[in-house]
Amino acid sequence: MTLKINNPGLATSIQDLGRQGYFHLGIPMGGAMDRFALRAANMLVGNDEGAACLEAVFMGPEIEFTRTATVAVTGAQLPIKVDGEIQEAWSSFVVKAGQTLSFEFLQSGARLYIAVSGGITTPKALGSRSTYPIGALGGVEGRAVQAGDELPTGGDEGPGAGRFAPENLRRMPGSPAILRVLPGLYWHRLTEAAGNGFFEDEWMVAPEADRMGYRFKGGRPLEFVDREQPFGAGADPSNIVDGCYSYGSIQVPGGTEPIVLHRDAVSGGGYFTLGAIISADMDLIGQLQPHTPVKFERVDMRAAIAARNDRKLLLQKIREELA
Repeated sequence: MTLKINNPGLATSIQDLGRQGYFHLGIPMGGAMDRFALRAANMLVGNDEGAACLEAVFMGPEIEFTRTATVAVTGAQLPIKVDGEIQEAWSSFVVKAGQTLSFEFLQSGARLYIAVSGGITTPKALGSRSTYPIGALGGVEGRAVQAGDELPTGGDEGPGAGRFAPENLRRMPGSPAILRVLPGLYWHRLTEAAGNGFFEDEWMVAPEADRMGYRFKGGRPLEFVDREQPFGAGADPSNIVDGCYSYGSIQVPGGTEPIVLHRDAVSGGGYFTLGAIISADMDLIGQLQPHTPVKFERVDMRAAIAARNDRKLLLQKIREELA
C-alpha cells in the first residue's frame, strides 16, 4: 500500500520512537516529540507501539490512500476529514482506497500523529525510520515529506473503525502548562534568589520552538554566584567548560532565556544547565504553541520516578481498553 502525499502541510515528517544508543556519537535519539500520542495512535490501529507514523506540526497534510486501511489521529486537536466527512480524534476509522484524508485548522496543541495500520515502512537508518534532517537520516531520503511523495506501508487493513482512547486517558498540557524540573549538576551556580525566581515566574513559549529545543521568555534574568571562570569557559558566567547535555536539559545562555533541549538537540556544549525537565513531561512540551504560558515546578527524583510510572499506567490503561 502507498500513501500519496498531495499536500505535506507545514512540517510533516516520519517519526517512530527514535534511534537509541548513538547519543555518545552526537546523534540524538530523535523520534516523536510526543511519544505518548504516537504510542496511542499505533495502539488504535493495531500496530506495534513503536511503528513509524506521520508527525505533523500546526497543520495537517492531505493524503490519498491507494488501499483500504485503519487510521487514527492523536495529539493536537483539529478537525479530521475523510472525503470531507468529519472523523473522531483518538479513535480508529477506516479510509478506503481512493479516499483522501485531510484536516481543517488547528484548535489546540501543536503536533498531531497519524498512524496507519501496518505502519510506514520506509527504510531504517541506524535502527529507526525517524527523520533527522541535520544528519540526513530516516524519513524520505533523510528529509521531511514533500508533495508527490509516495510512502510505503505494511499493507494491513487493521482492526477497523470504533476503537478509541477515553478522554480521561489522553495527555495534553494545561494553561499554564506545568513542566516539572529536576535541578541538576550546575544548579549551585545560581544564587538562591535566582533559583527561587526561576520557579516563581511565569514564562512564555518563544517563537523559537522546534524539534531541537524550546526557548522560553518573560521571566527574570538569572544571577550567578561570583567565581573566577575556569580556563576554557569564557567570560560569561553562564558559560562552562564544555559538558554533556542530557535529554531535556535546560540551558540558559547569558542567563536570560531558558532553552529546553528536545528530541533532535545536540549532546553537549559550553552552556551551564540548571537541570532537566522530567521525562514524563517532555511529551507535553511537544504540544506547546508559541506564546503559551508555562510554569516550571521543582521536584525531586522520587517525584520524577512516580510521574514516569503514572505515565506508564495511563498507557497500560489504554492497552486494557483496547484489549
